[in-house]
Amino acid sequence: MIASLRGTVLSVGLTGAVVETGGVGMSFQATPATLSGLRVGEETLVHTEMVVREDSLTLFGFADVDERDSFRTLMSAKGVGAKLALAMLAVHTPNTLRRAIASQDVAALTRVPGLGPKGAQRVILDVADKLGPVTGNDLGAAVPGAQTHGRESSEASEDGGAPNADVVAALVQLGWNEASARQAVTAVEADYAEAGENPDMAALLRASLRWLGGGHRG
Repeated sequence: MIASLRGTVLSVGLTGAVVETGGVGMSFQATPATLSGLRVGEETLVHTEMVVREDSLTLFGFADVDERDSFRTLMSAKGVGAKLALAMLAVHTPNTLRRAIASQDVAALTRVPGLGPKGAQRVILDVADKLGPVTGNDLGAAVPGAQTHGRESSEASEDGGAPNADVVAALVQLGWNEASARQAVTAVEADYAEAGENPDMAALLRASLRWLGGGHRG
């Protein structure tokens, strides 16, 4: 079992990265929060979990042990596979999940794409206190409530073009449907344009996740 990778970051995408260790490039999937801390050409340490299926071997990478262990715990819940567990950690930090599960906050959990009320209840029942107590100074979700937007979400971007296709694809891979993904990216791009800012794709993805996490889902 591959428990961690230490080496040079070869590439970073919106949903995964490649780290060279021992002359071998190891590809893994990760949350936007983890990926945002990686820099091409720099050395890094990533904690990992290998998920084995009949037709695939997939490596998942995490910035710290807490996130990796939370991923493992979430997958112990009935009906939660690797994709859904990763989406939960893309929307919420481990501490936010602990709070939501401890308080049986179904609404917070159903902000995760693919997790409905029944599934959220099952996670609460199956995980219970397995995630452990709240740690550190984390005061909120990785994706806090949405901000007040200067435009309606259905309005096109400032330049009238289509929303960033790569960011839309990344959101779809995390579990949102394409309509919701396009809606979020369009709204966020309009906000950045109004502010005169030109974010990179990683920042655009994180802002789109914040927008979606606030409950603005189509």
